[in-house]
Amino acid sequence: MPYTTTAVPAGDRITMSGGRLIVPDRPVIPFIRGDGTGPDIWKSSVAVFDAAVEQAYGGKRKIAWMEVFAGEDAFNRFQNWLPDDTVNAFREFTVGIKGPLTTPVGGGIRSLNVALRQLLDLYVCLRPVRWFKGVPSPVKRPQDVDMVIFRENTEDIYAGIEYAAGTPEAQQVLDFWQQTFPKEFAKIRFGTRDAATRWQSQLESIGSPKRDATAPGVFGVGIGIKPVSYLGTERLVHSAIAYALREKRRGVTLVHKGNIMKFTEGAFKDWGYQIAQRFFREQTITERESWILGNREANPKITSEENARMIDPGFDMMTPDQRKKVVAEVDAAMTLWASHGDGKWKSKLLIRDAIADITLQQVLTRPRDFDVIATLNLNGDYLSDALAAQVGGIGIAPGGNINYITGHAVFEATHGTAPKYANLDQVNPGSVILSGEMMLRYMGWGEAADLIIRGMDGAISAKTVTYDFERLMKAEGDTQVKKVKCSEFGQAVIKHMA
Repeated sequence: MPYTTTAVPAGDRITMSGGRLIVPDRPVIPFIRGDGTGPDIWKSSVAVFDAAVEQAYGGKRKIAWMEVFAGEDAFNRFQNWLPDDTVNAFREFTVGIKGPLTTPVGGGIRSLNVALRQLLDLYVCLRPVRWFKGVPSPVKRPQDVDMVIFRENTEDIYAGIEYAAGTPEAQQVLDFWQQTFPKEFAKIRFGTRDAATRWQSQLESIGSPKRDATAPGVFGVGIGIKPVSYLGTERLVHSAIAYALREKRRGVTLVHKGNIMKFTEGAFKDWGYQIAQRFFREQTITERESWILGNREANPKITSEENARMIDPGFDMMTPDQRKKVVAEVDAAMTLWASHGDGKWKSKLLIRDAIADITLQQVLTRPRDFDVIATLNLNGDYLSDALAAQVGGIGIAPGGNINYITGHAVFEATHGTAPKYANLDQVNPGSVILSGEMMLRYMGWGEAADLIIRGMDGAISAKTVTYDFERLMKAEGDTQVKKVKCSEFGQAVIKHMA
C-alpha cells in the first residue's frame, strides 16, 4: 500500500492465518510517539524493547519500527488529527503501539483513541493489573491484585450516539418516544416544556432566579443511546474465556449493572453465561452449578428441592413458578455429574457474575476473588483505572486494544499527555514499557516479554524510580530511593534484565 505521510522500513508483515498470528523474524511495527510527554516516553521505551529482543534472541529477531502520526503532532504536520496513512498502517501491518494522544477540542473526532478502536474494530480493551514489589500503593496488600480486564471496546455509551439538549435532533428523539412509547416517555422527568416550567415555578417559589422559558437549551434534555448486542457480547466473553483457559487462570467474572439496566447490562450477563455453556461446556463451571454439585457431594441423598433451598435461601418465600425454576436449574446442573461431579468441577474454569458497584468495593476488600473480568465499556473504564490506583497508578498501567479474530492490535499508554512535563525527560515511561511487554507477548515473543518484566522488577526493587514514585516512597519514609530521569529509568530496566 502506498503511503504519503510515512515510509515503510525493510521488514515483513505480521499476518493472521487459521486463527493464529504469524510473526516473521523482522516484523514491521507501526508506532506513534504521542503528544506532550510522548516523545520522552517513547525514546526510553523503544530502547527497552530493542534491548529485550536483542538479549532474548541474539540478533535472530528484530523489530522494524515504522513511525506514523496522530494527534497534535499529526495536525501540526499535515493539518489532520488522524491521517489515513496511520489507520492504513495499523490495518496493513496488524500489530502496533502508541503513546498518549491529545484529544481535539471542539467538533470532529471526540477521541482519537476511540476512533482508532472503532475504525479497526478492536473490540477488546485488555488491561492486566499487577503489582511490582516496591511500588507505593494506597492499599495494605497490593500483592493480592492480579487481574486481567476484558473491556468491551465498541458498544455501550462509548458508541457516541448522543444528542445535545435543545437541539433539533434531541427533540426528534423525544417526540418519537412521546408518540410511540408514552409510558417510557413519562419517565423522562423534564421531557416536556410544561413539566420543566412547573419545576421552574417551584424553584422560583423558594427564591431561585426567574429564567426565560424560551431560552434555547434551558429546558432541554440531552439524549444518549446505549447499544449492547448479543454478537458484541459473544466475541468479548468468548475472548475472555479462551484467554483464561489458555493462561490457566482461575475464573472469569461477568461484571454488570443488570439489576438496573436489565435489557442491556442484564442481557450481557445472561448472554455471557450462555456463551460459556455453548462454547466451553466441558472446561467451565458456573458458580451456582458448583454449589449444586458441592451439595450433592456432601449429601448424596439430597433431593432437588432440598438442593434448591440451599442455593437460594429465599426459596420458601418464592412463588410456585419461581420455585420450579430453581428446581429445574438444580436438575440441569445434575446432568453434568459425569463430567463435573465428584469434585471434578474444582479443576474447571469458574464463571460467575458480580454487580459493578459491589465489584468496585470488593476489588479493594477481596481482590483474590477476582481473576479475569469481562465487562462492558463504561464499567471497564471505571474498574481499570480504580485497580491501577491500587498498584501504583495509571502511570504504569498498560493497555492493549485487540481484535482476536483478525489479529489486529494496538497497544497503548493508558495515561494522558501531561504537556507541562513535555521535553523535560521526567515522566514515568512504565505504561508504554509494559504495553510493549504485552505486545511482545501477544506476538509470541514471550522470552523478550519476560526480560522486560524482570527488568521492571529489578529497577523498582533497586529504588531507581522517576519523580512520581520517588515522591510517594519518600512520603512513606524511604530515604534510600533514587530519583532518575525518564531515559535513565529505561536504562535501569535494561540493566536489570540480565
